[in-house]
Amino acid sequence: MAQVARDLGCLQLDPINAVSHSHSLVMFSRIGPYPRAELDSLIYDQRVLFEYWAHEASFVLTEDYPIHAVRMRHYPTHTQWRGQVEAWLADAEIQRLRAEILERLRTEGPLPSRVFEQRSDNHVGSSGWTSGTDVNKLLDYLWQRGEIMVAKRVNNQRWWDVAERCLPEWTPRHELAPVEAGAVAAQKAIQALGVTRARQISLHYTRRRYPELETTLKRLQQEGVIQPVHIKPENGEGWGGEWFIHTSDLPLLDRLEAGEFHPRTTLLSPFDNLICDRQRTEQLFDFNYRMEIYVPQAKRTYGYYVLPILHGDRFIGRVDPLMDRRQNRLVINAVHAEPDAPDDAETSAAVADAIQSLATFLGAQTIDFSDRVPAQWSALRQAL
Repeated sequence: MAQVARDLGCLQLDPINAVSHSHSLVMFSRIGPYPRAELDSLIYDQRVLFEYWAHEASFVLTEDYPIHAVRMRHYPTHTQWRGQVEAWLADAEIQRLRAEILERLRTEGPLPSRVFEQRSDNHVGSSGWTSGTDVNKLLDYLWQRGEIMVAKRVNNQRWWDVAERCLPEWTPRHELAPVEAGAVAAQKAIQALGVTRARQISLHYTRRRYPELETTLKRLQQEGVIQPVHIKPENGEGWGGEWFIHTSDLPLLDRLEAGEFHPRTTLLSPFDNLICDRQRTEQLFDFNYRMEIYVPQAKRTYGYYVLPILHGDRFIGRVDPLMDRRQNRLVINAVHAEPDAPDDAETSAAVADAIQSLATFLGAQTIDFSDRVPAQWSALRQAL
């Protein structure tokens, strides 16, 4: 699991739990069913990962702390809210509240947000920065600054503690300049993406935190750290623009050509690192994926929390599942096939196995199907 996180750079956090939390699904897609408590242990006991801001709020690697510490030191300098935040922080009452929160955490240990929210004078701030209470805004600010961290989660509620108690002794503490951190992060993004363009790098991993990216990419190319590649689909013209691959990944191309790729069929979280850049996903895989969480139910095309079906190196369909935890069953509201999806029995069995694997991961005792199953995969019910 640590190596998967290392390969990806981050695991995005999201509160939606219609199936399972996104970060757990991302891990499941790579390694299959695993005890979810082991991932929690990796985060909150072993401290291999911690919660911070990557391309969104995410679990990031503690070994990458110097990269993220750059944002901590400079927050909120490079945000659109800098003026509002600094004016709000200058208020004497906010300064007193900040000192109180830090002192309580130092003396009492991990505490949930609600402990601080019980203050009788806790009120909704009017700074224009956010609509949250002063306490919630301060907790977020201290988290963004790296002064406090999430020590644990209880029923998905965050418990806060001072950072020095959350970070293990082996945490690297050397400081990186912003451009230097951007260069290190760019290499991680390139390796996570496989092949990529500058714009895709800027949207991945430490999103929009790559100062002087074009200059950095030229330098990395001159040093032989990355190499330009030309991409030409089997049917069509070559893609324009500059594409790069990390030099250390070149042997993977040889292994692919040697036939070492072993196709699998699995289901992906809507927030999976592979598809979080929707434009890139469409270009690479000709797969148009959009979430419909905020679309009225009657207007949804595929469903509320739809998991794409990755079959080898192709997206062949989507599954609309819901985990009914009261009855311990996995409900499959619908299965959708892409227009060019294979219609053979082997593919149908592979999709069935992927759904069964998800049910095993979730601990579901039964799988309930609706009638919305593609005709070419009608054997799904029988297979399960």
